[in-house]
Amino acid sequence: RALPENYTMQGFTQDQRFFLSWAQVWRQLAREAAVMQQLATDPHSPAEWRIKGPLSNMPEFYEAFSIPSGSPMWRAPQDRVSVW
Repeated sequence: RALPENYTMQGFTQDQRFFLSWAQVWRQLAREAAVMQQLATDPHSPAEWRIKGPLSNMPEFYEAFSIPSGSPMWRAPQDRVSVW
């Protein structure tokens, strides 16, 4: 059975919960020295940018949270990466 489109759980919509779960998967607390070592030796981006990078390019993210221009997560549409 499908949930109503405007269904919320704990105050979050289904779309918001999707993006929150994405962030929780990649969240990490690291000391600055560890991050600097990772940047020098690991080909993968730090956890912070595994969250902010993809999400700041997705129109669905902006819609889900009603992010206004000027917000710290805002990236102008012409500056967002579009692969397809």
